[in-house]
Formats: sequence, structure tokens, C-alpha cells
Amino acid sequence: MKSEKPVIERNIRIRTLFYGLSFSSLFLIIGFKLVCLQVFEGSRLSEVAANQYERTFKSTGKRGTIFDKNLREMAISIDVTSIAVHPAQVKDKKKTARLLSKALGKNFNTLYRSLQSEKPFVWIKRQVNPTEEGKVRKLGLEGVVFKSEYSRFYPNRSLASQVIGFSGIDGHGLEGVEFSYDDQLKGQVIRQTALTDALGRRIDTGEKKEIVIDGNNIVLTLDSTIQYISEKALGKVIEEFGAKSGLAVVMNPLTGALLAVAHWPQFNPNAYREYDRSLWRNRVITDSYEPGSTMKVFCAAAAIDSDVCTPDSIFFCENGKYKIGPNVVHDAGSHSFGWLSLLEIIKYSSNIGAVKIEELIGPKVLYEGLSGFGFGQKTGIDCVGETPGSLTHYRKWTRIDAGTISFGQGISASPLQLISAISAIANNGVMMKPYLVQAVTDPSGGLIKNTVPSPIRRVVSEKTAKELKKILATVSEEGGTGTNAALEGYRVCGKTGTAQKIGKDGMYARGKYMSSFIGFVPADKPAISILVVLDEPGKRYYGGTVAAPAFREIAHETLDYLNIPPENKPDIYTVALKDEIIH
Repeated sequence: MKSEKPVIERNIRIRTLFYGLSFSSLFLIIGFKLVCLQVFEGSRLSEVAANQYERTFKSTGKRGTIFDKNLREMAISIDVTSIAVHPAQVKDKKKTARLLSKALGKNFNTLYRSLQSEKPFVWIKRQVNPTEEGKVRKLGLEGVVFKSEYSRFYPNRSLASQVIGFSGIDGHGLEGVEFSYDDQLKGQVIRQTALTDALGRRIDTGEKKEIVIDGNNIVLTLDSTIQYISEKALGKVIEEFGAKSGLAVVMNPLTGALLAVAHWPQFNPNAYREYDRSLWRNRVITDSYEPGSTMKVFCAAAAIDSDVCTPDSIFFCENGKYKIGPNVVHDAGSHSFGWLSLLEIIKYSSNIGAVKIEELIGPKVLYEGLSGFGFGQKTGIDCVGETPGSLTHYRKWTRIDAGTISFGQGISASPLQLISAISAIANNGVMMKPYLVQAVTDPSGGLIKNTVPSPIRRVVSEKTAKELKKILATVSEEGGTGTNAALEGYRVCGKTGTAQKIGKDGMYARGKYMSSFIGFVPADKPAISILVVLDEPGKRYYGGTVAAPAFREIAHETLDYLNIPPENKPDIYTVALKDEIIH
């Protein structure tokens, strides 16, 4: 018995020592691990924990409103609902996907994959209509949430759509003014960090939320009524003459403000995806074409302003056929002019007469004159995507190049360049910088920026401008090419243009023309400049036949709207319908 007791005691001591060493080792390991976690990996693990229980929520202010010059709304933001889901909160994913698919008309497999996502938040459908929202709310699905957002809405639908453009579902401008002024229009994005539970649900900590700042507003120079007048007149002549497309521009020649920029065909920016992308752009600014005979105005301007010619200078127009080297220049149609004055060359639109003027003044004077009017360079308008057109340096011209440029071939210009150039003549020789945005205001209407009319340069003397007005007034008089633009009670200054289009092979295409009329009215005190261009009219193609009638209609209704009395009847005033409803 005595011999067993020491053995038992020894065993107990061994076991005690073993357990002691084991627990000590465990505590040492745990302590070492804690030191590693706290000291060496503390910052990383804190970040991981934050990512699991902290979420960043983004709030965006309302996009600013786009107004016309009279503060009529052209683009607004309205409250809409979007539907999203927290996948971790959805227990029966197949059933939820099936119900959502039926309510929203979306593909079941796509929805099911979204519900299986490991992300804490997934969009199901953005900016749903009230019917869809009501259907989903009635289902009472677990994990499905409704988020308030803003959707862009264009109350006038297609009116000035190429100018205003549109914004995407995320509120970023994609075309037109919406794109060019996106930084001003978009609301400020505020990011807030909040705690969430294991299922991704937001925990309200009672902290004060930051203020969301709305975007600024844009006030355009466009007048909705003049825009409507222009689009209506343009659509009418396009339908009548079967043109492929067309455009019309109305400018205040004294300031450079664009009052109307009309395109046809149009598109509805509320459903822009349903239209071909080619209809989205503002072709008045982005596209250029050979202007044809409208360029004769600026050839004559260079000749008169250089003191080489006067309106009475006489030129022999070769009876309708003029050979330049291996090339032959013809006058349009069956015309065969003999001796014509410079004034008559413009009135009757003689190609050969324009060539004779160029030969007298020389390529350098013509080039400098055209450059002075802004051809071959951007106007600097406050919109992106402007084309400079094309005007090669006169040192690269051949003899036939110089001749054809004088009557508008071998040179390309944008409609904006043309309306700016003719407006310079209307403004007594001073070219104004064209602009489309009158002002930028803050969300409460306070003025941030106001556009002041800005002269670019004097392009011709005041004396030359007056001579050109007299010449241009004869175009719409009896015998001129623009009699269809004549307006009772007003003297119209203008010029017709008929330019053959260049085909894909680089050659002039038979039977395809750009037909135009450009001018201003009233002649003595111009209030508006107007350009009308028709692309490939089918039935007739002379600018004086197809484009001049639209010019006349736009001019007549706009002068009436602006209460500008007839020149020869100063005692008669017209009353415009200021509150005309835009359809």
C-alpha cells in the first residue's frame, strides 16, 4: 500500500504538469495570435469589418431645368420610382424571380441570376411606370425595395429635340445642350456612409443627413413659338417637295442669338432609343455641305469691299458657257447671259458672272474675304461638336478651283457659318458670335452667368454692307431667283442656293441637290436672319422654288409674332399670340 501512493502522486503531478503546459501553450498561441491580429493586421481587419457592416449610399440632386428665352420649360426632371433588391434578404429566390418577371415583363433567368448575386444591393428595374410599381408593391416581396429617383421629361416632345438633346437613365447628358452643359445641369452627388446589419439593411443612427444640392438651370436663346413656326414651315415644304431631310435657322443678326434651330425629320427625346442615331445630332452645328450659289453673296462682298468693283461694274457672262482650261462652267438651266452688272449677277445667280468677279479680284482677295466671314473656321458657339467646314488656302487653288469656289463648289460650310455670315451683312458689316444659351441660374433662380452679345470682327465696311443690302433686295423682286421669298409689306434681302451633292465616289451625283434660301428682313432694319436648307428634294430642286416658300412663311409669322410692323405701312401693327400653345 505504501508503494502505490508515491506512484499515484507522481502520475497526478505528471498530468497536472501536462495540462498546465497544454493550457499555457494555448494561451501563448492565443496571445500571439491576438498580437498579430491587433498589431500587424489590425488596420486590414478593421477595413474588412467596415466593408461588411458599413455601406456607402449615394444621393444625387435633381437635374436642372432647361428653359426657352421666355422661361417656358423645355426639359424638366420628375420624380419616379426604381425597384431594387437585397439578395441576402430573399429566401425563396425562384418564387420571387417568377413573380417579378410577371409583374415587370422581364426575363425570369435574368432576374433569378440577379437574386443569386453576392452583392448587397442589385437594381431590378430603373424608373418603372406607376402600373408596374403598383403591381410589385402589392406582392409584398421580402428583400425588394423601392428607391426614389429623377427621370428626365421633355414636355414639348420633338420641339427643338436636336438642340436640347437628352440625358440617360443615370442622369448624364448624352446629346445637345444636355451634353454640352452637363456639368451645370447635373445635381451634386453626395455620398453617405451608414451601418447595415447582416442582411444588408440600413441602420438609422439618428445622424443628421447632408443636404443634396440640385443642378443649375439653363435659359436658352430659343423662342418656343418661333421654333414651332420654323418646324411647321419646314415640315410643310419637305412634304410638298419630297425632300430627304431639311433644316431651318432663325437668328437675331444684331446679337448672334439663335431664336430657332429646326430639323426634319424630328425625334422624341422621351423615347430617343426608338429613333436612328443619325437623327440625334444638331446638324446645324455639326454638319457641313457645299453651299452653292449662296456663296456668291460673299464673293460680291469681297469684290466691293476691296474697292475693285461696284454694284454697277459690268461683266461679260459668255452667253451661258465659259471654258476654263479643259473645264466648262455653265449657268443654271437654259440661261445664257451676255453683259451683266455685279448686281444682276447676284439677282439672276450667274455662275459665270461669279467666276468673272473672282478673276478680276484674284484668289487672294476672295480667300481673305471668305475667311473674314468665318468660312473654314469654327464660330466658337457654346456647344460641342462644331465643324469648321472646309476652305483650303488660296495658294493651293488651281484656276478652276478659284472659279468654282466663287459660286459655292469646292468649299463646305455649316448652316451656322452661313447664317452668321449673312447676319454680319444685316448688322452693317459686324459679325456677332452666335450663341444658344442666354443664362445659367442656380436652383432658386439666381443668376450665375449671363451671355452678353459679343462682336467677333468687322468683316466689311458699313458702306459695303449697305450696298450688299441693296443688291440682295433685288433677288426677291421681279426677275430675281428668289421671288417666292417676297413678303408683302417688307423688303426681303436674300439669296438662293442650289448645290449638286457629292456622291460616295467623290463625283457630283446626278439628280441630288442641296437647295437653300438665306436672307434677312426687314431690309433696312433687319430683325431676323433665316436660312432654309432642303436635302435632296425630289420633285423640284431650285432653292428659289423649294426653300424660298419656307423662308417666306417663317419670316411672315415671326415678324407678326414679334410685332414688327410692315416697312411701308408703319401705322399698322399686328398682335402676336404670345401664349400660343406648343403642340
